[in-house]
Amino acid sequence: MDLSNQKILITNDDGIHAEGIQLLERVVRQYCDDVWVIAPDEERSGASHSVSMHVPVRVRKVDDRHFALKGTPTDCAIMAIHELMDGPPTLLLSGINRGANLAEDLTYSGTAAAAMEGALLGVPSIALSQVFTPGEDVPWDTAERFLPQVIDGILKAEMADGTFVNVNFPAVGPDQVTGLHVVDQGQRPPGSFQPEGRVDGRGMPYYWIKLRYTKGQADEGTDLWAMAENAVSICPVQLNMTAMALKDRLRRQFR
Repeated sequence: MDLSNQKILITNDDGIHAEGIQLLERVVRQYCDDVWVIAPDEERSGASHSVSMHVPVRVRKVDDRHFALKGTPTDCAIMAIHELMDGPPTLLLSGINRGANLAEDLTYSGTAAAAMEGALLGVPSIALSQVFTPGEDVPWDTAERFLPQVIDGILKAEMADGTFVNVNFPAVGPDQVTGLHVVDQGQRPPGSFQPEGRVDGRGMPYYWIKLRYTKGQADEGTDLWAMAENAVSICPVQLNMTAMALKDRLRRQFR
């Protein structure tokens, strides 16, 4: 993997002190000296593509190329590219997220949103996530082993404008990985998020929104299927969300 001529921006949604972003920086610095880390000052998982429009974005400079922001992952991409870096990045890497970003997770994910913002700003962008099994250690060594191969292959494929790539490493050790698969975005059955009601010490009700993934068939060729196969999933994502088939049917109704 040759990243020697790149200017790389690293961000995430788990926060600047998260293990995944530190691993990502450590691996990338083996191939490139011009690396910038600009990330939230605390965990912002589930922030999706939100922007801080009603509160100021505060910036804490850690050193010349490390900045912690009180803001969302999207804020981090915007601030990095327009304000904090000494020139535009040639590659944005978002992650490595602690946990999956599969199927409809993309619509909630701050990790994916930072890559999405990079793509909107014309920067080739990759979102990276390490899947793990609850109650077990996160197999970071899987991401560490396959990361160079994944980044190298994606860059050689040359991403089109208005796209980014979403990568998930499976919840197994590196020796158990069965391959690297280019896949479609999957879809789980509805109902992954459910409210759970509780009562506080004053007798007032409140709720937690709990994540309960519903089980279903993982269609072959999707990111969910790749995880079931213990393979790395590589999913190209486009930002143009026009539903072309529905568009044609609507045109017939509104001629």
